[in-house]
Amino acid sequence: MAIDVAALRAHFPSLTQGFAFFDGPGGTQTPVPVAEAIARTMTGPLSNRGAVSASERNAERAVAEFRAAYADLLGVPASGVVHGRSATQLTYDFSRHLAKDWRAGDEIVLSRLDHDANVRPWLQAAERAGVAVRWIGIDDATTELDLDSYERALSPRTRLVAVTAASNVLGTRPPLRRIADLAHEVGALVHVDGVHYAAHHLVDVPALGADLFVCSPYKFLGPHCGVLAGSPDVLETLAPDKLLPSTDTVPERFEFGTLPYEVLAGATAAVDFLAAMDPGGEGGEGGAGVRDAARPGVSRRKRLRRSLGSLHAHENALRARMEEGLRALGDAVTVHSKAADRTPTVLMTLEGRDALEAQAHLAARGVVAPAGSFYAYEVFAALKLPDPSLRVGLAPYNDAEDVDRLIDALSSFLATAA
Repeated sequence: MAIDVAALRAHFPSLTQGFAFFDGPGGTQTPVPVAEAIARTMTGPLSNRGAVSASERNAERAVAEFRAAYADLLGVPASGVVHGRSATQLTYDFSRHLAKDWRAGDEIVLSRLDHDANVRPWLQAAERAGVAVRWIGIDDATTELDLDSYERALSPRTRLVAVTAASNVLGTRPPLRRIADLAHEVGALVHVDGVHYAAHHLVDVPALGADLFVCSPYKFLGPHCGVLAGSPDVLETLAPDKLLPSTDTVPERFEFGTLPYEVLAGATAAVDFLAAMDPGGEGGEGGAGVRDAARPGVSRRKRLRRSLGSLHAHENALRARMEEGLRALGDAVTVHSKAADRTPTVLMTLEGRDALEAQAHLAARGVVAPAGSFYAYEVFAALKLPDPSLRVGLAPYNDAEDVDRLIDALSSFLATAA
């Protein structure tokens, strides 16, 4: 089956402004159904959760539907889904929850490939607890994790391994299951930053071997918030600091204060939008676009598998077109994304040219591609990458015309006098 990209793009008012957006790794554009779900929930009626009034029941439904949607998206029970303001906030929260049981002599293992949100919270927690930190390095030649350094870092004292499922700047996808299996052999928990990965692949948290997995709905067409998924059995072992009257039930004991019901509704709508991108199969015709309603009898998980499989094919075709165009620009472009297994995200530098000037040149031509280091502090330091560098990343609504505009804008920038 396939995605009807023209039909999909019609749901994004921001695309009518004439821009080609390649800033998806930092946050995607929002489709109308997501915004409508937020507005519909806010205008309700809406109250705090309860079972008496319609407004209370609306709040309860927003929470239940959110947990069910992210259970389907991430392959975990609904009781393993935790809402947070952001993936960073959730990682900070869980670093504190886990570190309560760490003792001097314990160790944790971190990765040089990671966004700082999966590094700094653990480093700071380790320092407070007096716990040693070991590192997984990056192979300069391949931009993949150095698994030899990982095996050397593990020991019976390892309590936690924190690692990304996909680099937000290089796109590198490490062999997560192998990493998790080795961690579990020494009794360590595995915390996975899946923020960039979840934007491009159907997630199966148990199959990846993750004990805890965080992602950000605004990276895949939803509103700004974070989600943590994990085994309820693992969550039951963690005792967060919380208010005395608040529930001790998992997962709600990890959610502090009144939940933003309208944000939960928008996040749920994003999952439904993803599931409907390719409505083909199971008796349907492919390519009809997201306007088709979900077919009865077909689980949302199955529809997500089909749609995200089609998205993967769509993005891979665009990535090949983009990389061919970059190669045609010759030695003036250095691509730093080299891993064999990676997402459709490319980090590049332009010979003798300033990346911020390139960003401005592209923006003036309707191409949004940011320059920076994108919170990937350890990656830039380990590989000695120029800061800022230019990053382009594909999203579901990108098409071949977008890619051609990007290449043309880069070519015109390179043709200008330095």
